[in-house]
Amino acid sequence: MTPIAEVEGRRIALSNLDKVLYPATGTTKGELLHYCATSAGALLAHLAGRPVSFLRFPDGPAGQRFFTKNPPPGAPSWVRTAAVPRSAGQLAKQVLVEDLATLMWAANLVVEFHTPQWQVDNPARADRIVFDLDPGEPATVVECCAAALWLRERLAADGLSAYAKTSGSKGLHLLVPLEPTPSPEVSAYAKSLAVEAEAELPRLVVHRMTRALRPGKVFVDHSQNSAAKTTAAPYTVRARTEPTVSAPVSWEEVAGCTAPEDLVFRVGDIAGRLERYGDLLGPLINLNRAGRLP
Repeated sequence: MTPIAEVEGRRIALSNLDKVLYPATGTTKGELLHYCATSAGALLAHLAGRPVSFLRFPDGPAGQRFFTKNPPPGAPSWVRTAAVPRSAGQLAKQVLVEDLATLMWAANLVVEFHTPQWQVDNPARADRIVFDLDPGEPATVVECCAAALWLRERLAADGLSAYAKTSGSKGLHLLVPLEPTPSPEVSAYAKSLAVEAEAELPRLVVHRMTRALRPGKVFVDHSQNSAAKTTAAPYTVRARTEPTVSAPVSWEEVAGCTAPEDLVFRVGDIAGRLERYGDLLGPLINLNRAGRLP
């Protein structure tokens, strides 16, 4: 019998709670849902106001995975949606995850949460810049940290503040709070910094996606600033071998990273980090911290 949970007055069927999703750690679906419930404050703060896309992996990371921007079939009538622009000027519905009930309903589907750099009431006007630092083997997150420190200083020279989180995979994400700005302008600025980083650090950084250029270097992916692109949300669990989280990190942790495992955080680590540091990405949702493009 499928358990029914009542969350904020909503009845949600929570299925297969004992199902092992991550065999490497024995992590069950119930433990994944527990993580989402106990981290809801931080998760919801970064999902609020943004149309959410889902990377679903119902049988764990080794099973089938599929990405969807459309509301999943069978979504309850109380799950809020919003009309957002798609290609050719068309509108389409996407889910808004802004309360605990919706979060737990979505988590029961076993998903990664992905969001664009803009909010639903201001489409295609980015309120943050994102750089996805992706290491090409044998480079690791250690090299990503070196690139991140350079980008942080370069952004500061333009009056912009950068904040970091792990990707939850191999790399690092840099996020910069911004006064709402047309996405094409943000994309152009981000690309210019990626090109500049490669010119300044040619042995470390590459700004082009060409696979042949990437071994041993950090690809500074600026493309996710496009209005049509999305990035893994802060605190989302990733569909990786272990239940790793896209976790905010301090600049002290970035500067002190000497081995890849230094910046690997799993679902069991986040409650302690939130208690110790609070939300290290809090400035992203504090409009007083937003900067302007030069």
